[in-house]
Amino acid sequence: MKKLLSFLTAVFIFASAAFSQKLAEHLFDDSGNVSGLKRSAEAGFAEEEFRRGVQSYYRGFFNDAIIQFEKALSYLPDEKLILDWLGKSYYRAGMEGTALEQWQFALDQGYGGILLENKIEVVRERRVNASVEQSLRYTETGTYSGSNTVEGSTFQIFSQPISILANTDGTIWVCAYGSNELVLLDINGNVVRRITGPLNGFDRPVDVIRSQDGKLLVSESAGDRISVLSENGLFEKYIGKKGRGLGELVGPQYLAQDYLGNIYVTDFGNARVSVFDKDGNGLFSFGKKDYSFRGLKGPTGIAISGQRVYVADGVLGAVYEFDLSGNYVDVLVQEKTFAFPEAMKFSSDDDALIVSDRNRVFTIDLGTGAVYENAFTGNAPARITYAAPDQNGNILAADFKNNEIYILSNMTELLGGLFVEIERVDAERFPKVTMNVRVQNRRRQPVVGLRAENFYISEGKRPVQKLRFEGAASSNKNEDIAIVVDRSMGREYNSALDQAVRDIAAAMQGVGKITLISSGAIPVTEYTGDPKGLLKFSESALSAAKSDSCAFDLAIRMAVNGLINAEPKRAVIYITDGLMPQNSFDHYGLTDLTAYMDNNCVSFSVITLRQGALDEELDYIYKNSYGKCYYVYRPEGLSSIVQDLLDVPNGLYQFSFESVLQTDMGRAYLPLEVETYIMNRSGRDETGYFSPLQ
Repeated sequence: MKKLLSFLTAVFIFASAAFSQKLAEHLFDDSGNVSGLKRSAEAGFAEEEFRRGVQSYYRGFFNDAIIQFEKALSYLPDEKLILDWLGKSYYRAGMEGTALEQWQFALDQGYGGILLENKIEVVRERRVNASVEQSLRYTETGTYSGSNTVEGSTFQIFSQPISILANTDGTIWVCAYGSNELVLLDINGNVVRRITGPLNGFDRPVDVIRSQDGKLLVSESAGDRISVLSENGLFEKYIGKKGRGLGELVGPQYLAQDYLGNIYVTDFGNARVSVFDKDGNGLFSFGKKDYSFRGLKGPTGIAISGQRVYVADGVLGAVYEFDLSGNYVDVLVQEKTFAFPEAMKFSSDDDALIVSDRNRVFTIDLGTGAVYENAFTGNAPARITYAAPDQNGNILAADFKNNEIYILSNMTELLGGLFVEIERVDAERFPKVTMNVRVQNRRRQPVVGLRAENFYISEGKRPVQKLRFEGAASSNKNEDIAIVVDRSMGREYNSALDQAVRDIAAAMQGVGKITLISSGAIPVTEYTGDPKGLLKFSESALSAAKSDSCAFDLAIRMAVNGLINAEPKRAVIYITDGLMPQNSFDHYGLTDLTAYMDNNCVSFSVITLRQGALDEELDYIYKNSYGKCYYVYRPEGLSSIVQDLLDVPNGLYQFSFESVLQTDMGRAYLPLEVETYIMNRSGRDETGYFSPLQ
């Protein structure tokens, strides 16, 4: 028996080696060979350049990869696999138009099938619709039920979900009114944790938000108070007590916080909004009748943006606008527009409010007050108490009556599936292989919160061995930052520039690496290393001279080049007066520059040293690169900028496995596939790699 097993094992190894040898010898079609030799010199040269190109690609040297794939094509001009990889390299280098041409050439020759066809369609669609704008209609793509039945027994997961808090790692806190608890769910609906509050428990919790210092605030309707929990969910103290005086509450509902840290809560029983400072001391209340305002009757949802507070009234069916001092400003949505509006949260781009209203979800345009319907649950009994975006571009809606949470997605996402890329393969320690997989939706939004069970990874269509989920970039707490300074600014901005750089360095708290680049006529790297080295930055120390003609595009490319092999979370911060200097796009176009950042997951934010609108080019880049715009002297300062960057969604996942394929001394092209599943959506990618030469 042992001899038979040894014989079969030897046969398997021999067959695998023969298969790998075949891959190495016949990686490319050599049907045009007229040399009389087994393999032409052209095929051999092409295979060698191709191997170098693949390795350069995985090391993040995309320009080198392009050169090597172009050389390989010079030997075998019609080889489809080389065309595919050349397209990948152009795509990662930000030149999407050229990438599409290469992929289309390969597709026209019968290569890639529906997988390549879908990739071409998605990239083309992104180029036409560059921003993350989406249609207003959503449909249900999944459900988290409050109960589960297993082998005839029903288990309660949560009862009467009334509000939700979406976390940056893709998990969500469910505020369960009926079961008096907070329940943490992962993206697959699995329970991660439960919090029941202090020793005596929550008393009918209604809303949960995360404060500026990371703590959880929970309003308790029957308890007439707000519970303050640590970031880890440990009870710390109460805010407020039952009553009608200052700092007292009767039936508190929904919560919001302004940029100063003040806490606003809709005080339904007192028909007002009560305001506390960040330490929990009562400040004032507003919403009562006066000469200019008829008064709130039943305040429910609340949201704050800048200097404005928006309050929904469930009794009047309207939304009103106040300033941060509680002074009435205007009516945003007229009375009786809604049946009974409850929670009110901002959309993902912060320029609209999402309102839950019985069996419907609406969006309010903050600029015009126009109301649009996003979703309708039908005529069956329902009570949608909460609706807001999650980290993945969906809308989460809590149905209080039916004890369910709905995941609502844009119709194009449901039909198009996920966009999955095998971004990097590291086989230096072969047979151990490490791979990075990036998952996005069709609109380039990262998909966060996925678990090992959401992936199927295979080599040559066979599942890999000893697969290990190494982690998700969304949980990374390090951020590498490249600061680019516009050298066309006048000397009057020197002091503000010093302040901005120092504030960024201080906000990093010694974590991560910082790079400073001067964007002058020729970009110059002024500093790279520990953020502490810029705590005393001075403009006078910059070596690049001021210039009216600055190579903005080259400076940004230089910054991104240095971040490709940096931490998974990485960002460019551009410090400017808001005006684009001359010759900003002489070498790279606006869309190519933006695509270079997007395709390598580098966010782009702007710090402007001058109040006023940005030039439209800068406005376009940061809005399409998951960044923000900050004024250097804004009231809240720049201390939150690094946390904002850490909160940018990142859909990168890392795995390791043990390969069983034969390498033919490093010459065999080893196939690798990944499939990603979430709810009823999926995506797939295929690639290959080489082990080290032996």
